[in-house]
Amino acid sequence: MVNWIGYTKALHLIFMVSWFAGLFYMVRLFVYHAESEKNHGELAFVFQKQYLLMQSRLWYIISWPSLVLTLLFGSITLFSKQYSYLLHEPYMHVKLGFVFLLVIYHIICHKIHLDQKKGVSLYTGIQMRVWNEVATLFLVIITFVIVLRDQLDGFYGTIGFILFGISLFLGIRLYKRLRKE
Repeated sequence: MVNWIGYTKALHLIFMVSWFAGLFYMVRLFVYHAESEKNHGELAFVFQKQYLLMQSRLWYIISWPSLVLTLLFGSITLFSKQYSYLLHEPYMHVKLGFVFLLVIYHIICHKIHLDQKKGVSLYTGIQMRVWNEVATLFLVIITFVIVLRDQLDGFYGTIGFILFGISLFLGIRLYKRLRKE
């Protein structure tokens, strides 16, 4: 008999990686779009048009399908007989809470994409760079919660995530300063 649950776990991981890749690249395209006038002057509209085309293809061909398939295969795995006990584990509640926040992040990215399609850019390039790091924080937190499970002391883990977030934001500021020089 085939262990189909192994396939659902593998597909969950594959589409999760694709989803994060789509999120990382999408927000990078938001940065390019936001900085196009500064970087390309009179040709900004040409670059913005290309960035929007790239965004649409990435978003509707990779990012949205990957989100849906990640949640589908994760749910199939989680509700299987073999893994349903995880629904009672506190770390799984924490993971699912962060996944819910990640879905909200995805929806906010969708709104930013739609705004940019309408010609509305509410955020600067640096704000979009910071926004890009939010996905990195989700990736790190969710990975640590799942891999370390009960080994991760709540207090020290929280402090570690806060310090990691601060270091990411300081890195962005340093990068911004180096770009100006």
